[in-house]
Amino acid sequence: MATLLRKVWESVSARSSSTSHSPLQLTSSSATSSDSSLGPCFDSIPLDILLQILRLVGPKDAIKLGCVSRAWRSLVSDNRLWIYFLQYYQGHDDPWDSVFFAELNLRSGYPLQTFPSRTGELSFMRIYGQRAQVSGSVIIDGGSGYCKFGWSKYACPSGRSATFLEFGNIESPMYARLRHFFGTIYSRMQVKPSTQPIVLSIPICHYDDTDSAKASRRQLKDAIHTVLFDMNVPAVCAVNQATLALFAARRTSGIVVNIGFQVTSVVPILNGKVMRKVGVEVIGLGALKLTGYLKELMQQNNINFESLYTVRTLKENLCYVAADYKTELSKDTRASMEVPAMDWFTLSKERFQTGEILFQPRIGGVRAMGLHQAVALCMDHCHAAELTCDDTWFKTIVLSGGTACLPGLAERLEKELHETLSPSLANGLRVIPPPHGPDTAWFGAKFISNLSTFPGTWCIRKKQFRRKSRANIMW
Repeated sequence: MATLLRKVWESVSARSSSTSHSPLQLTSSSATSSDSSLGPCFDSIPLDILLQILRLVGPKDAIKLGCVSRAWRSLVSDNRLWIYFLQYYQGHDDPWDSVFFAELNLRSGYPLQTFPSRTGELSFMRIYGQRAQVSGSVIIDGGSGYCKFGWSKYACPSGRSATFLEFGNIESPMYARLRHFFGTIYSRMQVKPSTQPIVLSIPICHYDDTDSAKASRRQLKDAIHTVLFDMNVPAVCAVNQATLALFAARRTSGIVVNIGFQVTSVVPILNGKVMRKVGVEVIGLGALKLTGYLKELMQQNNINFESLYTVRTLKENLCYVAADYKTELSKDTRASMEVPAMDWFTLSKERFQTGEILFQPRIGGVRAMGLHQAVALCMDHCHAAELTCDDTWFKTIVLSGGTACLPGLAERLEKELHETLSPSLANGLRVIPPPHGPDTAWFGAKFISNLSTFPGTWCIRKKQFRRKSRANIMW
């Protein structure tokens, strides 16, 4: 690398000395010609080879070469070079397609632009430099069942714990409970709240578009901001889990099916905003009900176990969703596993009967519509609302939540929707499994926190929040 840099400097020095001995002054045309040359050693080398050499040089030395002349600056600023550096040098463990999606669609902040940036409008050299300067943030994805937390520069969440906070409850103890919750997370991460911004997922709750539901959501969000700013957090970015899951799937519009701890919600999102006027469908069963149903099946078949931990472990490792329930009943589906510190367990039909209650809730004693029916109803509402001239925005369905990781669920849901919907609505339909497993919403938050423009308009700061609160009081 040093040899290459030395040759460039020697080439430029030789060119400078030859012009300095000339009795004639340089004309503007000769200056332009000199400035457009890379030097005698490099002008004859094809552009693609030069870019390959610059890749080996690395981003720091490439920037130094860009200071040599206008020609080198033009070469060094080539987007292809910095796309490569973003892929292999930045060290955030973010796949290139994720970085590209985020910088193209999310860098302008919230609310999202209806028409995202074009590739040609972006300078990836500038984006590389800006992303390198982003200090990182704390990410907390707090669901009603389990909480994932970690540092935005890490490849995955650094910790998990059972959530001991009912986010939907906004009674008077909420402040103390929130304070205890966030204090516990910061203590486990061994991080001072005042050092970094926080990106926080807000569970999907108070689903309606009524005034009371809006007030409840606002009260919850204000309580979260109040607690965090009282803990001296410098900036807060709070986004609902469904939107974060959609971002993790590299989409800004679609329908998110979030199988939560207690309920399953079907959430239509357009340009990053939840379309509550269209309607959020809610099914009264979630991960807890599936675990409880597997427990009942095991008891019926005299399979002994000591705790719900055993049942949950078996559900997560052995259960799946059948493509055709009736056909699966006639198959031998036995499988065994050893639960750590417990014993070996063998399940048969329980493996697919557990997940079947998502499509046939009544076999589990739940009076509710099936998952495919709720998604089909949501799609019908999206189509009837005519929010855009293009109906494709709601034909991407993204699954989210730990239970949504059951093998076969995405394929079964897509199959059922094709059988339920009209051909025009089913055309182009796609169901995407959780892109990052149970940590999908956490990764959506990571996309935001590693943006070249973060915190930008994604975050609210203490002064802004206090000013906004005073304005609300005045009105």
